[in-house]
Amino acid sequence: MKKFNLIIVLVVFAVSSVMAQGQFRAGVSGGIPIGDAGDFAIFAIAVDLGYLFEISDTFDAGVATGYSHSFGDEQDLGVLGTLDLDDEQFIPVAASGRFEVAPSFTIGGDVGYAIGINDNNDGGFYYSPRAQYSVSEAIDIVAAYRGVAVEGGSWDIISAGVEFGID
Repeated sequence: MKKFNLIIVLVVFAVSSVMAQGQFRAGVSGGIPIGDAGDFAIFAIAVDLGYLFEISDTFDAGVATGYSHSFGDEQDLGVLGTLDLDDEQFIPVAASGRFEVAPSFTIGGDVGYAIGINDNNDGGFYYSPRAQYSVSEAIDIVAAYRGVAVEGGSWDIISAGVEFGID
Protein backbone atom coordinates (compact mmCIF):
# COMPACT_ATOMS: atom_id res chain seq x y z
CA MET A 1 0.00 0.00 0.00
CA LYS A 2 2.90 2.36 0.71
CA LYS A 3 4.25 1.78 -2.82
CA PHE A 4 0.83 2.54 -4.30
CA ASN A 5 0.47 5.79 -2.32
CA LEU A 6 3.96 6.92 -3.30
CA ILE A 7 3.28 6.30 -6.99
CA ILE A 8 -0.01 8.21 -6.85
CA VAL A 9 1.65 11.18 -5.09
CA LEU A 10 4.45 11.26 -7.69
CA VAL A 11 2.03 11.13 -10.62
CA VAL A 12 -0.21 13.86 -9.16
CA PHE A 13 2.82 16.08 -8.45
CA ALA A 14 4.28 15.58 -11.92
CA VAL A 15 1.02 16.28 -13.71
CA SER A 16 0.01 19.26 -11.57
CA SER A 17 3.41 20.95 -11.87
CA VAL A 18 3.18 21.17 -15.65
CA MET A 19 -0.55 21.53 -16.36
CA ALA A 20 -0.13 24.68 -18.48
CA GLN A 21 2.33 23.08 -20.92
CA GLY A 22 0.41 20.19 -22.55
CA GLN A 23 -2.91 18.51 -23.18
CA PHE A 24 -5.00 16.43 -20.79
CA ARG A 25 -6.51 13.25 -22.33
CA ALA A 26 -9.34 11.10 -20.94
CA GLY A 27 -10.85 8.00 -22.49
CA VAL A 28 -13.13 5.06 -21.92
CA SER A 29 -13.05 1.68 -23.65
CA GLY A 30 -14.40 -1.84 -23.62
CA GLY A 31 -12.41 -4.94 -24.40
CA ILE A 32 -12.19 -8.67 -24.77
CA PRO A 33 -9.68 -10.60 -22.65
CA ILE A 34 -7.49 -12.92 -24.75
CA GLY A 35 -4.85 -15.56 -24.05
CA ASP A 36 -4.46 -16.35 -20.35
CA ALA A 37 -6.95 -13.63 -19.41
CA GLY A 38 -9.56 -15.11 -21.77
CA ASP A 39 -9.60 -18.26 -19.62
CA PHE A 40 -10.63 -16.28 -16.53
CA ALA A 41 -12.58 -13.21 -17.69
CA ILE A 42 -15.35 -12.45 -20.18
CA PHE A 43 -15.24 -8.65 -20.64
CA ALA A 44 -13.15 -5.66 -19.60
CA ILE A 45 -13.66 -1.93 -19.25
CA ALA A 46 -11.00 0.73 -18.87
CA VAL A 47 -10.75 4.41 -18.07
CA ASP A 48 -7.60 6.15 -19.26
CA LEU A 49 -6.14 9.46 -18.11
CA GLY A 50 -3.06 11.06 -19.54
CA TYR A 51 -1.16 14.24 -20.03
CA LEU A 52 0.82 14.74 -23.24
CA PHE A 53 3.41 17.37 -24.10
CA GLU A 54 4.06 18.44 -27.68
CA ILE A 55 7.66 17.47 -28.38
CA SER A 56 7.45 18.25 -32.12
CA ASP A 57 4.73 18.80 -34.73
CA THR A 58 4.21 15.04 -35.04
CA PHE A 59 5.31 13.61 -31.66
CA ASP A 60 3.80 13.95 -28.17
CA ALA A 61 5.07 12.35 -24.95
CA GLY A 62 3.85 12.34 -21.37
CA VAL A 63 2.37 10.25 -18.56
CA ALA A 64 -0.64 7.96 -18.37
CA THR A 65 -2.71 6.23 -15.72
CA GLY A 66 -6.24 4.92 -15.38
CA TYR A 67 -8.23 1.94 -14.21
CA SER A 68 -8.88 -1.43 -15.86
CA HIS A 69 -11.53 -3.88 -14.65
CA SER A 70 -11.92 -7.38 -16.12
CA PHE A 71 -15.08 -9.25 -15.14
CA GLY A 72 -14.49 -12.83 -13.97
CA ASP A 73 -16.01 -15.76 -15.82
CA GLU A 74 -17.98 -18.66 -14.42
CA GLN A 75 -16.35 -22.10 -14.78
CA ASP A 76 -18.51 -25.22 -15.15
CA LEU A 77 -17.21 -27.99 -12.87
CA GLY A 78 -19.70 -30.61 -14.07
CA VAL A 79 -21.41 -32.46 -11.22
CA LEU A 80 -19.63 -30.22 -8.70
CA GLY A 81 -21.49 -27.15 -9.95
CA THR A 82 -19.94 -23.87 -11.04
CA LEU A 83 -17.07 -21.74 -9.81
CA ASP A 84 -17.24 -17.95 -10.00
CA LEU A 85 -13.84 -16.51 -10.88
CA ASP A 86 -12.68 -13.21 -9.36
CA ASP A 87 -12.60 -9.92 -11.23
CA GLU A 88 -9.12 -8.51 -12.01
CA GLN A 89 -8.34 -4.81 -11.57
CA PHE A 90 -5.25 -2.80 -12.47
CA ILE A 91 -4.11 0.81 -12.18
CA PRO A 92 -1.39 1.46 -14.76
CA VAL A 93 1.27 4.12 -14.21
CA ALA A 94 3.13 4.64 -17.47
CA ALA A 95 5.13 6.79 -19.83
CA SER A 96 3.16 7.60 -22.96
CA GLY A 97 4.10 8.51 -26.54
CA ARG A 98 2.10 9.34 -29.68
CA PHE A 99 3.31 9.75 -33.28
CA GLU A 100 1.08 11.37 -35.92
CA VAL A 101 1.60 9.39 -39.15
CA ALA A 102 -1.17 11.24 -41.05
CA PRO A 103 -3.36 14.26 -40.23
CA SER A 104 -6.10 12.06 -38.71
CA PHE A 105 -4.14 8.92 -37.78
CA THR A 106 -1.84 8.45 -34.77
CA ILE A 107 0.07 5.45 -33.44
CA GLY A 108 1.63 5.20 -30.02
CA GLY A 109 1.91 3.32 -26.81
CA ASP A 110 2.18 3.33 -23.05
CA VAL A 111 4.88 1.50 -21.07
CA GLY A 112 5.14 1.23 -17.30
CA TYR A 113 3.83 -0.74 -14.34
CA ALA A 114 0.26 -1.90 -13.66
CA ILE A 115 -0.58 -2.03 -9.96
CA GLY A 116 -2.84 -4.99 -9.15
CA ILE A 117 -5.52 -3.82 -6.74
CA ASN A 118 -7.58 -6.95 -6.12
CA ASP A 119 -6.56 -9.84 -3.82
CA ASN A 120 -3.71 -12.06 -5.04
CA ASN A 121 -2.82 -9.64 -7.85
CA ASP A 122 0.70 -8.23 -7.57
CA GLY A 123 0.53 -6.37 -10.88
CA GLY A 124 3.36 -6.34 -13.39
CA PHE A 125 5.04 -4.75 -16.39
CA TYR A 126 2.42 -2.82 -18.43
CA TYR A 127 2.47 -2.18 -22.18
CA SER A 128 -0.24 -0.83 -24.48
CA PRO A 129 0.40 -0.20 -28.18
CA ARG A 130 -2.46 1.70 -29.82
CA ALA A 131 -3.80 3.28 -33.01
CA GLN A 132 -6.04 6.35 -32.98
CA TYR A 133 -8.26 7.97 -35.60
CA SER A 134 -9.20 11.63 -35.04
CA VAL A 135 -12.90 12.30 -35.52
CA SER A 136 -12.43 15.96 -34.53
CA GLU A 137 -9.88 18.16 -32.77
CA ALA A 138 -10.98 16.79 -29.39
CA ILE A 139 -12.25 13.25 -30.09
CA ASP A 140 -10.33 10.13 -31.16
CA ILE A 141 -11.47 6.56 -31.77
CA VAL A 142 -8.87 4.25 -30.20
CA ALA A 143 -7.98 0.59 -30.78
CA ALA A 144 -5.47 -0.81 -28.29
CA TYR A 145 -3.80 -3.95 -27.06
CA ARG A 146 -3.30 -3.87 -23.29
CA GLY A 147 -0.92 -6.29 -21.65
CA VAL A 148 0.30 -6.88 -18.12
CA ALA A 149 3.11 -9.37 -17.57
CA VAL A 150 2.02 -11.12 -14.37
CA GLU A 151 3.66 -13.97 -12.49
CA GLY A 152 3.19 -17.15 -14.52
CA GLY A 153 1.75 -15.50 -17.65
CA SER A 154 0.16 -12.35 -18.95
CA TRP A 155 -3.14 -10.50 -18.73
CA ASP A 156 -3.99 -9.33 -22.25
CA ILE A 157 -6.97 -7.40 -23.60
CA ILE A 158 -7.91 -6.10 -27.05
CA SER A 159 -9.96 -2.93 -26.61
CA ALA A 160 -11.76 -0.20 -28.53
CA GLY A 161 -13.02 3.11 -27.22
CA VAL A 162 -13.09 6.86 -27.41
CA GLU A 163 -10.60 9.43 -26.10
CA PHE A 164 -11.21 13.11 -25.45
CA GLY A 165 -8.61 15.87 -25.47
CA ILE A 166 -9.05 18.82 -23.15
CA ASP A 167 -6.86 21.91 -23.66
